[in-house]
Amino acid sequence: MTRRQLGNSTLQITPVGLGAWAIGGSDWKFGWGPQSDELSLATIRRAVDDGINWIDTAAVYGLGRSESVIARALRDVPLADRPYVFTKVGLAWDELGNVSCSLEPESIRRQAEDSLRRLGVDAIDLYQLDICAASGPWPCERGSIDDAWAALETLRDEGKVRFIGVTNADREMLARLERIAPITSLQAPYSLLCRDIETTLPFCERHGVGVIANSPMASGLLTGSMTPERLRRLPNNDWRRHNAFLRAAAISVAPGIVERLRAVGDRHAVIPGAVAVAWTLRHRAITAAVVGARRPEQIADLAGVASMRLSAEEIDRIDRIDRIDRIDQIDSVEATSHVAR
Repeated sequence: MTRRQLGNSTLQITPVGLGAWAIGGSDWKFGWGPQSDELSLATIRRAVDDGINWIDTAAVYGLGRSESVIARALRDVPLADRPYVFTKVGLAWDELGNVSCSLEPESIRRQAEDSLRRLGVDAIDLYQLDICAASGPWPCERGSIDDAWAALETLRDEGKVRFIGVTNADREMLARLERIAPITSLQAPYSLLCRDIETTLPFCERHGVGVIANSPMASGLLTGSMTPERLRRLPNNDWRRHNAFLRAAAISVAPGIVERLRAVGDRHAVIPGAVAVAWTLRHRAITAAVVGARRPEQIADLAGVASMRLSAEEIDRIDRIDRIDRIDQIDSVEATSHVAR
């Protein structure tokens, strides 16, 4: 697989990375239903074997479970072959599993130490401040984004993390944080159903900020397999079953988009979801896309996207799909930043 430099870092990453949100399982508010650790381990190992060289997770995914499973999977991987591990900070939880936003420098340090311990590493390759922790379903009452970003800079200077990035920040927030410490990367949702980041991409290009697109298949809506019926059949502890945005989009806009993505995919012998991911990667400001997987057989579709090239005609056709089918006014009960990474 080809490699791309991530922002101002020395990290050379594959165009597609493995998203480990679902690997965290179901025992928290944004779980994906039951998930076998053994299946997760097999999925991670398959990703490494197929050349994917980075994994993206967060401490809060499964309340630490995702990080712990990643550590188990990588334990037997030779050091030279180990993928980079990116994780996120900003959401903490108590002994009862109650999640809250916590941005105080002392809390940031504790969260970092906990992630280092769970991951079994001396340094985190990319430590990302989760901005949605302060603006999403868990309003922040302790600390500030500025204080938290300064704390990440300190952790980087101490060698506990190698590079620092942010998630879900707009250009105003990026400019504000740049005055405190350089930003390696921005991670945010980007798909045919969510193009808000496009107003921020010019800033990232000008300032050398790498961009990681998450949710390129919109939590499965653009794969062709996530129908309204399937959404209703999801386990009760799968957050997607209760998300108003996904329910509305599955009925109104996703079917038409998927039909047209499938027509493009047939030319390349790939699934519609692969075309959706390739479409995000066609933007020159996008460094890479993180795509979730929870079964080994899903990895083949991920790895193939990295070498897929859409023609100008195909890109134009897909952009027309977006103009025809996308509805910007779908109301979401949950924060849109929580559409799957």
